[in-house]
Amino acid sequence: MLANKSFKVVLTLIVAILGLADYSSAFWRMECRARSGYAQLDPLVSYGTASEHIHSIFGGSGFSETADTDTMLASDCTSCSVAQDKSAYWTPPFYFQDATTGEFEAVQQEGGMLAYYLLFPNADETTVDAFPSGFQMIAGDTNQRNFTYPVPDLEKSLWALDPKYTSQAFLRQAAIGFNCLNYDTTPEGTLYRHFLPDKSYMDANCKDGIRAEVMFPSCWNGNTSSPDQMSHVAYPSLVMTGDCPSSHPKRLVSMLYESIWRTDLFEGRDGQFVIANGDPTGYGYHGDFIMGWEEEFLQDAVNTCTSSSGEISDCALFDIQDSDTYSACSITEPASLKTESVVSGLSSLPGNVPIMSGPGYANGATAGGSYSTDAPVAVPTLSYLPGSSVDLSQATNVVAGNVIAAYKSESATASRLSSTELPGAVLAQDVDPTPMPTPAPSTPSTSYASTEFVTNGLTVSEIFWAEEVVTITVQATETASVVGRKRHVHQHRRGN
Repeated sequence: MLANKSFKVVLTLIVAILGLADYSSAFWRMECRARSGYAQLDPLVSYGTASEHIHSIFGGSGFSETADTDTMLASDCTSCSVAQDKSAYWTPPFYFQDATTGEFEAVQQEGGMLAYYLLFPNADETTVDAFPSGFQMIAGDTNQRNFTYPVPDLEKSLWALDPKYTSQAFLRQAAIGFNCLNYDTTPEGTLYRHFLPDKSYMDANCKDGIRAEVMFPSCWNGNTSSPDQMSHVAYPSLVMTGDCPSSHPKRLVSMLYESIWRTDLFEGRDGQFVIANGDPTGYGYHGDFIMGWEEEFLQDAVNTCTSSSGEISDCALFDIQDSDTYSACSITEPASLKTESVVSGLSSLPGNVPIMSGPGYANGATAGGSYSTDAPVAVPTLSYLPGSSVDLSQATNVVAGNVIAAYKSESATASRLSSTELPGAVLAQDVDPTPMPTPAPSTPSTSYASTEFVTNGLTVSEIFWAEEVVTITVQATETASVVGRKRHVHQHRRGN
């Protein structure tokens, strides 16, 4: 009787995973290869005026200090690959401070930015809602300067057992990632590391740079915005997947930003990397979004463009632009912001933003003002861990929840794209992402719990995860034991 009961529990778990796998692997990767702007603009935080720090901006040309959905939809063009997407996407860029001169210079952003549209439904649903017209949000906290939870993260299957791991405060911090890139190894998992490694670690391990990642909340209360641009949305219980809180029951498209920063170009130089908001820790990394799609069109795309390839070309609804078209798109920068150098030879970060190392909250720091802090904060040590090491509790995180393929091209063009024509250097280099392989037409003879794609250089591996259920029959006189279960890589399929 004990064995039969245990078998039933495990079988139910497998059925649940298989039932979710097909839909939760649907996504597309919005390629925004060229910046539309590089300026002190942030209409969600500093409406109508210059923002405290500079941002790397992508999307519609209608972006300004007063931008909203209406002005984005009125854009003449977009720097992203799909013509219908006039949304605004922006994050703070990276700078390097030279230890000898104390001067700052901008770090090259490679490949522009990728915005992942991930179609993860609630557990009891099969669809997700598109962003509504007028929708806008911020992910991350620019003033955060510490992480008070274990490093690395507690195993996700245990989060529900401890209230602090289900709090929005934790989930918000767990939604930030800094992926150490080395294309000669299997990529690290998305959102594996929530802090910026120190430079010595990067020099030794991150030979292809750092990929900054920010996951946005996908649970919604029905309002298009809120005073802090964050309270109208919330994270599901596992950051990417999981359950929405009762206060925010509706499930929107899950959005993830990726940006690659060429920190490797500074190897051997003494100094530190710092984000443009004065953050050398990474804990204050953040991203902003303004909806710029026609709402009905985006909902149609969400409902019909459900390929697991991630390729925008697999969605027949999208009009895909060529590089000459999207790279020519730029915002109109306010005249008051055009006079400041923002690239190299800087005595301070653009906007005269002070470096704020923490661990105290950076709230109240003023541009150009003094900021007192404790002794330099020790950077945690987190060893490399291949992203393909996935626990069963994370099996619903198909594709994005495990590893989102890193991209690199040996034929990357040497030209760099910048619509703002910054003096001295242009910062966005065009890189072709490695295409995700099309699933093979033949159906494997074995049933699989989930699949994932991992990219290493130009090689893409499709990994099938198989579930084994082992039933143990116990004697009545022995201590009852739970059903053993294990998971292994059953098959690899490789392609280019």
